[in-house]
Amino acid sequence: MSEYASDWDVIVIGGGPAGSTVARYVAEGGHRVLVMDSRDSIGSPLQCGELVPSNDEMRRLCPDVPDIDDLLQTPEDAISMRTSEMHIVPPSGQPLKYPFEGLMLNRVAHDEWLVELASSKGANFLTGAHVESISGESVSLRDGRNFTGRIIVGAGGHNDPLRRDHWKESGLKIPIKFVLMDGDFGEAVELHFGSMAPGGYAWVFPKEGGANIGVGIQKKFSKGKSLNIFTEDFVGRYDGRVTFSGAGSLPMSGTIDTFVKGNHLLVGDAAGMVLPSNGAGITIAMIGGRIAGQTIVRHLNNDTPLTEYEAEWKRQMGKVMGNSKLSFRVGSLILRLPDWLINMAFNRLTKPLVWRSVTCRRLLF
Repeated sequence: MSEYASDWDVIVIGGGPAGSTVARYVAEGGHRVLVMDSRDSIGSPLQCGELVPSNDEMRRLCPDVPDIDDLLQTPEDAISMRTSEMHIVPPSGQPLKYPFEGLMLNRVAHDEWLVELASSKGANFLTGAHVESISGESVSLRDGRNFTGRIIVGAGGHNDPLRRDHWKESGLKIPIKFVLMDGDFGEAVELHFGSMAPGGYAWVFPKEGGANIGVGIQKKFSKGKSLNIFTEDFVGRYDGRVTFSGAGSLPMSGTIDTFVKGNHLLVGDAAGMVLPSNGAGITIAMIGGRIAGQTIVRHLNNDTPLTEYEAEWKRQMGKVMGNSKLSFRVGSLILRLPDWLINMAFNRLTKPLVWRSVTCRRLLF
């Protein structure tokens, strides 16, 4: 029924940016890796806002992460637009403007490229694979097929089956809804804060010929109003033909306490690798994916403890994630206030502090 072998050095569940990156580095290290994904086509359907920082911006955001250019290789056909400015927009509509080098992705093309890159190193991908259960080194699919892997990696997002079955930690998840809309939306990335997105934010990310427009909220601050209504209200501010509607969820508690249990590892959204203060997840997941992949190679070659994955993550991303968690907690207190108070909090005097919060720096200089 399957042309794939049943025994592997590493099985990765989930073929998004985190999983494909793990597979790339494991295969590059000379080990047999199989990526399983429940989707028929990796990258579809679209589930996020598609914005990533440029590599230069990533070096400023994550100064302890080495070799950014090796990790983040984005082909031109996966880039819809380059941006140079970010607007932080309070309810008044008067933005605070900051220089920001960003890439608006064609996310499907981006994820397909990551699959191609991993495949070129020797990784194998199995699509339409719905995981039923995971036990020890065994992975069972709903269609009755069984596979074994010395190491099993959960990279299946916030509903990852490995985390579901073997981790009990819970965390805050912010539901999001978004649309792709035709039109001219300028070149600046916009993040909107206030009652239009209680406890979260709304966004307008311009693309070539249109924009990705969406809303994420904390339900406990929404006063019983549904995300659908918040999304309709915000999207309704803009004129254009909606060509796609999507939804997803962002883990906004930051990383969970442990990524490793025995021969099981979590990476990406499954491990909470999203910066809470700005929602950045794609590039952060890839940082985690490279650390996980390289640690797995060292483990298989030299019996290096898999817990080195957690230690190396903390060396590269501990400060950034800690700053982001604190900024999110402070921001959540501010963003539950009435709009007129939020307007007062976003001003020329607080402009540097707002930017430090968004970019995961220490709040106090």
